[in-house]
Amino acid sequence: MARPARRQLSRLSEIAQIATKHGFGYLFEHRRFSLRPWRLSEEELEAGEGSARGQRLRETLDELGPTFVKFGQLLSTRPDVVPPDIVWELRGLQDDVRPFPFAEVEETVATELGLTLERAFLHFEAQPLAAASIGQVHRAVLPTGAEVAVKVQRPRAARQIEADIELLYQAARFARQRVDALRFVDTVAIVDEFARSIRQELDYRLEARNAERFRRNFEANADVHVPRVYWSYSAARILTLEYLDGTKVADVDVTGRGAEGKRALVNRIAEAWMTMIFRHGFFHGDPHPANILELADGSLGLVDFGQAGKLSRDDMEKVTRLFIDAARENIDALPRRLGDLGVRYDRSREDEFVSELRDLYDRYYGARLSEIDPIALIREALALIYRLNLRLPARFVLLDKALATLGSVGTTLDPEFNVFEVAKPYARGLLVDRFMPNRVVSRARADTRALTSVLAGMPYQISDVLEEFRDGEVEIGFRHEGIDELARNLDRITNRVAIALVGAGGVVGSAILGALGSSGWSQALAITGFTLSFLLGAWLAWGVARSGRL
Repeated sequence: MARPARRQLSRLSEIAQIATKHGFGYLFEHRRFSLRPWRLSEEELEAGEGSARGQRLRETLDELGPTFVKFGQLLSTRPDVVPPDIVWELRGLQDDVRPFPFAEVEETVATELGLTLERAFLHFEAQPLAAASIGQVHRAVLPTGAEVAVKVQRPRAARQIEADIELLYQAARFARQRVDALRFVDTVAIVDEFARSIRQELDYRLEARNAERFRRNFEANADVHVPRVYWSYSAARILTLEYLDGTKVADVDVTGRGAEGKRALVNRIAEAWMTMIFRHGFFHGDPHPANILELADGSLGLVDFGQAGKLSRDDMEKVTRLFIDAARENIDALPRRLGDLGVRYDRSREDEFVSELRDLYDRYYGARLSEIDPIALIREALALIYRLNLRLPARFVLLDKALATLGSVGTTLDPEFNVFEVAKPYARGLLVDRFMPNRVVSRARADTRALTSVLAGMPYQISDVLEEFRDGEVEIGFRHEGIDELARNLDRITNRVAIALVGAGGVVGSAILGALGSSGWSQALAITGFTLSFLLGAWLAWGVARSGRL
């Protein structure tokens, strides 16, 4: 057996053992492919069954290693396809692993930069600042004296991830074909999304470009600092950024700040993300408290740019209209606004959708967050998405994750934090900006160019159609509902008229023959004609009577 096949078999065996250990052994039993119900009943959820299976799945993924941890994190952003109890548990997965040996760091640096660690850096700390599934970060000093943070990828990360992705594809195809409870989920598409995302994270040059763009966007903003990229010391598996000396928000001691101090910090964080979403259309996809630093001057420092989302101007305007309708409690308009954004749902359930949204609003809108159980609110929202089978567009999944993480950070720092209040000025500003003269003129120019292009191409399109007519390549077909039934009725009427005419002709002919003929043969033919005509008439009368149209 080839070595890759042996490795794959060994990995499959390991996965089976870990899954069995955490209570999923029935997945590997012969002829048991229906699984337990993916959609648990309310009684089971109330009894804690949902929480138990979510916890067991989280523990399984955690033990399976970095690739499966990241896959679980992706599933936690898909409340449209994953039950709410599992989503909630998977959001507890942490991408935090033990660091790899320093000798492998030296090897990776030498391979990527073509220089030994001693020649590339004046100083390089052996103990990493942080370690994650794909790489770890070390503090270092460049020959110029600049302090930097160097992110180094694990030597075998790409190979292990590709092997695990192939196993995930096999599991997805198996689930789609054999597991009845998962038929409503496009499991292969979910693995496609995960594979695309994690492969992008494997190329640190993409993260460097994201960092450069964030730095340009916040260049004139003194409240947000984005580290500079040192391209000469960066490559596909190594990324060197300016070192930011600050305290992670996760480690900030807010006990002695007072209400105003805590509110000021959380407002700065929220305003930074509102600026990204509503003004830049390019946002940091993981506002985790470990990725946000509070610097000495009170400004914010951002790190870890592997996940970044993009919104077009049209997307931002649609998000703004959705936000304003939500803030104004215009609930009837929300399904249409969500549909404009690409959210798909069964139109026959729109009334139910509006009713569910109204119930949610009645319970929570206008209340302070200190008066709301955030866990209950999030679970209700996830349950609503899942219960109505809403399909979220892929480009908004990362935005949903970012806003959910931001809300969690905000309520941790300040229980009375309300992201809607922070976002309102940005949403209004974008809406007003839409009707500024320069924007109106710009849209008019774009529409004029589009219409001009259509008009310019129209003569050629007409010419192509006329040529197809000339060459006999155009066929015109008509479809009329009920035309076949009409044809059958006409056919029956025609047959009956024909039979009636034949019968009448037979009667008249037989009568003439009987009156004028004197021989026995003439009388016999007349009698035969009368008999046949009578039979035809009787058959016709029976057919009309049977049709019920006397």
